[in-house]
Amino acid sequence: MISMDEARKRMEALYGENKRITGGDYDESLAVKCINGTFVGQKEGDVIAFRGIPFVGSQPVGEHRWKAPVEFAPDDGVYEAHYFGTIPMQNGDVMQMGSLYPQSEECLYLNVWKADDKSDAKKPVIVWIHGGAFEIGSTAEPREDGTAYIQENPDIVFVSIEYRLGVFGFLHLSHLPDGKDYPDTQNLGLMDQMMALKWIHENIALFGGDPDNVTIIGESAGAASVILLPLVEGSHRYFHRVIAQSGSPFCTRSVKEAIACTDELMAGLGCKTVADLQKIDPAELVKASGILALRVWAERDGKFLPESPYDAYASGAAKDIDILMGCNKDEGGYFAFNLGEELYSEFAADRKAKKMAQLTEEEKALVESFCNDPKNNRPGYAAVTSLFEQIMFKAPLFRMAENQTMAGGRTYTYYFTPESSIPKMYCAHTIEISTVFNHPEEDLITGRRFDETFSKILRRMWIQFAKTGNPSLSADISPDGKAHEWPLYDLENKQVMIFDEFDIHPEKEAERKIVDWDRTYFLTKYYCI
Repeated sequence: MISMDEARKRMEALYGENKRITGGDYDESLAVKCINGTFVGQKEGDVIAFRGIPFVGSQPVGEHRWKAPVEFAPDDGVYEAHYFGTIPMQNGDVMQMGSLYPQSEECLYLNVWKADDKSDAKKPVIVWIHGGAFEIGSTAEPREDGTAYIQENPDIVFVSIEYRLGVFGFLHLSHLPDGKDYPDTQNLGLMDQMMALKWIHENIALFGGDPDNVTIIGESAGAASVILLPLVEGSHRYFHRVIAQSGSPFCTRSVKEAIACTDELMAGLGCKTVADLQKIDPAELVKASGILALRVWAERDGKFLPESPYDAYASGAAKDIDILMGCNKDEGGYFAFNLGEELYSEFAADRKAKKMAQLTEEEKALVESFCNDPKNNRPGYAAVTSLFEQIMFKAPLFRMAENQTMAGGRTYTYYFTPESSIPKMYCAHTIEISTVFNHPEEDLITGRRFDETFSKILRRMWIQFAKTGNPSLSADISPDGKAHEWPLYDLENKQVMIFDEFDIHPEKEAERKIVDWDRTYFLTKYYCI
């Protein structure tokens, strides 16, 4: 396991100022001329990395705070692309190591990794959107670096993007006395993602990527993002496939809920107007927003996003987008382990009470029946952990698959099961990320390295889906020399690809009983808060 000191030293080497290059003193073989400038990357073995490319015309600071992203503009300048941009403003988190990275409101940058080859073929593009509950995280996480990914898969181009987080990216302001000039603040983070995708669409061919074969992939809040983006008007021109790891429309809130969060923050700060908020130091805003922890989400505002994402999928809004999505066996292990038993118990009791307050008496009885069922308890965890896994990850996974399939769309579902060696972590939320991006050394969650062949098969399936829309592997391209057929989800059999570490195979959902159809599936109608 990498120590914090080792991580700090590595990060220091990846941060600095990307300067403008004058006088023509640069290696043209590492340069790509884009619409908004020529960017000079760095060669790392047989991979060229371009870090910290701005995808907006102006960063969201000063007069641009809480405003829609400014479109990138033509620029004849030449710039270094050696260092990550500063990460979005956020509270530090030990497991994310967010405190290691320099933060700023000036954060709308992306990174590109490509093989150093002379191929003229247009390569599939995979765009990563990081998670972190829409409040933390960044593209700088070592497990999400694209170098090792491209070394193993030189036939793709990999991009990772930043977006505004927390109260800078998802704060409803239009109801305030002077809020009419801030109509978009509730979904700015998603708007940032859209602008990054526009930049990619218009520039990625210059890196050897195919703008007509783009897959967006995300985990947790990133997975929620890639599930929501197909519902944004005009988005389908920018991507064609979606990979969603442990995330869904559940991670959204209503207009009423968003306004209530804003009012709570305003009261805590003693502010009454947007003008008052503008005077608050960014770090102080982030600190004060701690009272809204795990309640700052994208908003179902009926404008940028539909009021019912599930219904939008059921009506065919994204039936032309291929989807691969799934979840981990023990998602709740991440939260229970990292918060600690006492804090997690308080958090879980509070969230359960709020959820129960929304339910009918009959629904409450079903939930209590689920929580009192001995098979939903694991050593060290209350049954409420299993309940949250159902309502946040497992039930939404199947509702999404059902709705997309009913609408005529194509969906592949999976269930990831390998466990961490860290006690009580089990097969936790985020545990698959280091495997997906070929960073087995980044084992803060796994505590160990998963089987190498298993890991290669999983990655090859993700790549094959990005290339073709079908993750199945024929024997000639499979890392173990064996064919692996991944069936489409269908309404009768509800087949899921099971990623057991030494046995990747499809099963009917009824055999594994991933979701409790009788006692928790109905909770998808209530969303997160």
